[in-house]
Amino acid sequence: MDDLETVKRLCLSALLGGALGLEREWKQKSAGLRTNVLIAMGATLFTVMSIDLSASSGGDATRIAAQIVTGIGFLGAGAIMRTGGSIRGLTTAAMIWVNAAVGVAVGGGEYRVALIATAVTLLVLLTLNPVERIIDRMRTARGGRSAMNGESSEGDGEEP
Repeated sequence: MDDLETVKRLCLSALLGGALGLEREWKQKSAGLRTNVLIAMGATLFTVMSIDLSASSGGDATRIAAQIVTGIGFLGAGAIMRTGGSIRGLTTAAMIWVNAAVGVAVGGGEYRVALIATAVTLLVLLTLNPVERIIDRMRTARGGRSAMNGESSEGDGEEP
């Protein structure tokens, strides 16, 4: 892979990671713009290097990608906090995981997949939170406890 292609992939991953990071930054979450740009670029760089190194040595290019999944899991786990009966940071951790996958897709030259995954992720992050709030209000009005406060509905969350 030539240098121009590598730069193109790193820049695209920075833009896509930045798009995801802007949403998190806007919502004042711990993994914001800089974090997400770096996650996407790191995953892209590892993938590009894996492709280049395996081509020259005859190794398996998928081995580094597998390690990206493991490593990003540790990063995502650091975003999850448990306080009393409440767990926070799951969405941020999941977004970190998806962002790394976008970076791997870009690094592998799968630009269309990376663009679609970024668009779907933004759609989920921007539209489902209001839907969850509506469901939470309906649950609270019915006499259940608020899931948004980290509490479950009566029993195990299933309808009686």
